[in-house]
Amino acid sequence: MICSTEGHSERVTELTLQLARRLQVPAEELDHIRRGALLHDIGKMGIPDHILLKPGPLSVDEWAIMREHPVHAFRWLAPIPFLRPALAIPYAHHERWDGSGYPRGLHGDQIPLAARIFAVVDVWDALRSSRPYRAAWSEEQTIAYLSSLAGTHFDPQIVETFLAMLASRSAPDQSGGTTSR
Repeated sequence: MICSTEGHSERVTELTLQLARRLQVPAEELDHIRRGALLHDIGKMGIPDHILLKPGPLSVDEWAIMREHPVHAFRWLAPIPFLRPALAIPYAHHERWDGSGYPRGLHGDQIPLAARIFAVVDVWDALRSSRPYRAAWSEEQTIAYLSSLAGTHFDPQIVETFLAMLASRSAPDQSGGTTSR
């Protein structure tokens, strides 16, 4: 269990890169993925604190404002030439495999691969972390949740690969112990 959002960007960046390597993403794309993962929530700088830090559920109007953070990220980062290839994650990490996500309603392979990879890792880390409004979920609960959303929220192949990666990290090694996390 992770105790807070502290370290979230670093954790999701590392796991995203591990998953991208496992999915055989070309090495020349990994720096862009790293930058995108680190910048994934930069658009939240444009969200008022009373919404961003609200301890309870957001209203419909507050959710509409919150859903603008990927658009803010795009507007701020697109003019910076070396960051353009990293925009896939900040701009598309809330898109859903079935097209019900935001901000553009992309679906399936329309969603950039980097964003599809990151989305799984981001939700994993968010659920495994305690938040002011809820306790962290167990590994079993989180695995079940990700599995239940494969094919609707998430790319099913990426969920399968991610869960296999997690299982291999906690599998017993030859000496009878478990591999380190």
